Amino acid sequence: MKFTLSWLKDHLETDATLKQITDTLTAIGLEVEDVDDRSGFNAFVIARVLTAEKHPDADKLQVLGVDTGDGKPLQVVCGAPNARAGLVGVFAPPGAYVPGIDTTLAVGKIRGVESFGMMCSERELLLSSEHNGIIELPEDAPVGTPFAAYAGLNDPVIDVSLTPNRADCAGVHGIARDLAAAGLGTLKTPEIPTTSGSEKPVKQVQLNFSDTTPLCTGFAWRSVSGVRNTTSPKWLQQRLTAVGLRPINALVDITNYLTFDQGRPLHVFDADKIKGNLIVRRAKNGEKLTALDGREYTLIPDMCVITDDTGVISLSGIMGGEATGCDENTRNVLIESALWDAHNIAQTGRTLGIVSDARYRFERGVDPAFMQPGLELATQMVTQFCGGTASRAELTGFTAPVQPAIAFPLSEIKRLTNLDIPEKQVKSILTSLGFQVKGGKNTLTVTVPAWRPDIEGKADLVEEVMRIHGIDKITPQPLPVPANVKGAILTPLQIRTRNAQRALASRGMLEAVTLSFISEKAARLFGGGRPELKIANPIAADLSDMRPSLLPGLIMAAERNAARGFHDLALFEVAATYEGDTPDKQRRVAGGLRRGTAQLDRTGRFWAGNAAAVDVFDAKADALAVLTACGMSADKVQIEAGAPDYYHPGRSGVIKLGPRIILGHFGEFHPDTLEQLDAAAPLCGFEIFLDAIPESKKKSGKTRPPLILSPLQKITRDFAFVVDKSVTAASIIRAASGADKKLVQSVQVFDVFEEASLGADKKSVAIEVTLQPFEHTMTDKELETLSEKVIANVIKSTGGTLRT
Repeated sequence: MKFTLSWLKDHLETDATLKQITDTLTAIGLEVEDVDDRSGFNAFVIARVLTAEKHPDADKLQVLGVDTGDGKPLQVVCGAPNARAGLVGVFAPPGAYVPGIDTTLAVGKIRGVESFGMMCSERELLLSSEHNGIIELPEDAPVGTPFAAYAGLNDPVIDVSLTPNRADCAGVHGIARDLAAAGLGTLKTPEIPTTSGSEKPVKQVQLNFSDTTPLCTGFAWRSVSGVRNTTSPKWLQQRLTAVGLRPINALVDITNYLTFDQGRPLHVFDADKIKGNLIVRRAKNGEKLTALDGREYTLIPDMCVITDDTGVISLSGIMGGEATGCDENTRNVLIESALWDAHNIAQTGRTLGIVSDARYRFERGVDPAFMQPGLELATQMVTQFCGGTASRAELTGFTAPVQPAIAFPLSEIKRLTNLDIPEKQVKSILTSLGFQVKGGKNTLTVTVPAWRPDIEGKADLVEEVMRIHGIDKITPQPLPVPANVKGAILTPLQIRTRNAQRALASRGMLEAVTLSFISEKAARLFGGGRPELKIANPIAADLSDMRPSLLPGLIMAAERNAARGFHDLALFEVAATYEGDTPDKQRRVAGGLRRGTAQLDRTGRFWAGNAAAVDVFDAKADALAVLTACGMSADKVQIEAGAPDYYHPGRSGVIKLGPRIILGHFGEFHPDTLEQLDAAAPLCGFEIFLDAIPESKKKSGKTRPPLILSPLQKITRDFAFVVDKSVTAASIIRAASGADKKLVQSVQVFDVFEEASLGADKKSVAIEVTLQPFEHTMTDKELETLSEKVIANVIKSTGGTLRT
């Protein structure tokens, strides 16, 4: 259900902002799927054509000099027949996205002449289907101002996803009613006009269902003679266009408008095209109808139709027929406002594959009490926009709906939601939603309005009160777990703890268990030392604070081992750290460090070559191994600079999942940190926050996915980019990988080069991109296109240049 902000304010008197409105809609159960702020129209400006000269190499083109208000005329090549000097129109500059042609403009040459933008037609801006010439504005239109503000195209469009039971909100008025009940303004309820006509309608209507169940439960109609079917007002066209409807003519636009405005579908027949009177009945098997969408439909007896002496002229409640449609020659009309069986409408629509705005509302249930007021509103708009003389309204087959009354014990609210809501507030909420409320104290008698067919019992009333009062005010409570229900023995965090321990042990690291207490000096070095983490009665003076990190304890353990001759050592621990004195400030962390030459594949001296000292990449590999063991794919995380101060600033990194979630950090330790702890380099470490890792989705079964191998040969392409020294290799790899996630199998850096010839603070990074085709061998053109995309992605992401 789409509508514009100004349209909503026709029904709701409010000062609320757009964000307040959309947040409230979602909070009361009308989920906002999208908000289009119409910013796409901001690029278009009002401009005046100063000169118009014939194109030197094209008979149908002109070269225009266009004033956009800044005093610097632009050259524009234009093929519109009405382009001329003095015309005031709409200009789109280079870089603007033109929705009607799905194109982003650029400076281009047309038959050898440069064009710096374009003058737009109405179709190109989705204002109408007119494309015979460019837009012509009045002479006094303010040149240089945004066209959106001038034409009212800056009206935000809100798209609400309705659940099937909320038929009352399939009109803007119903949505405004809910917002008013939620305290966001006052509902506007203007009086329904009445048209007093003395003449009978030019056509009579008969409901004929014989002995079968009636598929029409009410039919109201009147005729209007002497109309002039012109275009509808600009404001109405703009609203229909904003919600995705194409303006056709005034009569059709009026019915479409009321469908969205009041949730009341109607239909207007050209009365002169109707032969005889109208009969509403079941279709005969094999009858055909050419509908307004131009398609021919074959009907069956389960479908309800409107017929005249020639046969079927309309598919009831779904779509009218082409033969009696209104056009520019229409002079006499018959306006129909009827009620149709909701189940039959849904069944007919599914059978014929027709999706229309009328079907959408009728199959959910429209307000039966609004059938005649809807006819009056349509009549008023027809006579206002098209003129004419209205007959009196007639009605057949209608029985006023009985509004059910529900006994509503207030205790149900507490029982179902655990909310304590005062009786006065309950009455206020229900009354503002249109319910009639009587009684008090323990039980209310609530009469359901005709527009809420989904309200059937007291639980439905609890839901109404709850969603307006605020679902967020319900305090979550766990359900009791029966003792005989089988479940997982270990929690996800316990499973991660075991997986992290196994992963680090398998990488040759030894598990250590260190004290949770450290000295104040060590705590402050690693971000702790807060007063609330002081031990009231420490067992030793240098064990006065709860640890904010596992690393100081591991570093001191490594140094004690080094003092006894074990210089090359790899230790890890999976335990708790403390950021505060409350349970939510306690974290589960997997931390580790490597000292000396304690690498994964080699340690110490050996005849075939001594092992190198550990560095930041060893710590990075350990950290990623923990993440992998806990179910987090290493290629889905981002590695950035900005590790805590106790790491070396140029040899450390932060592991993130998205912009906010920090999964851990790693690196070589800062020399000042090691000096404060009386430790010696080389020493590197890491910490992974196990409780920050998102839980993986449960697999539906134990079947492994199929192994897909390609018979086609891999292709590698090398690229070198000159970038700022601050640019990370990860950002280059990520940008290159995004060029084609299906074809790009891997990206790796194979060279980094720095020299003064590259420029100040510049470096060259070379990458190898491996492509794996699956469907066919790539052509030279495809390779060239993909290479250009890789280059463009990296340049856009890093601001660098391709090194040639």
